Amino acid sequence: MYNFDENPELNITPLVDIMLVLLAILMVAQTAIIYDEKIELPSGSKAQVSENTAEFLLVRIGEDRKVYIDKSSMSLAEFPDNLVLLKGTGKYSLEKPVYIQADKRLVYDDVMFVLKSLKQAGFTKVALQTNG
Repeated sequence: MYNFDENPELNITPLVDIMLVLLAILMVAQTAIIYDEKIELPSGSKAQVSENTAEFLLVRIGEDRKVYIDKSSMSLAEFPDNLVLLKGTGKYSLEKPVYIQADKRLVYDDVMFVLKSLKQAGFTKVALQTNG
């Protein structure tokens, strides 16, 4: 039977293990929480853009996911490699502005892929053109 004269033992190790697992779960879940804030975006403005093509680089993205730079066209997957080659020719300076004209029916990810590729290539002045 049970001897009531003995002192009971409290094993803390499983409790610490459970607390560490709960802490890890909460830390992972914290990064997945998305805070929803209401943001009012500004409407597009009609800024004057220079018509001289030597002053800027124009990147156009068609509905068919083809990217056009000057008279050359390429697929979206080939764009980063061709951009590195274009940068290496010295025809366009990294300080010159780059304008992106994207079809409005494109997926947002495609436009962001082009924008990210331009930023990674070193172009710092990148803008998206709108109708107004």
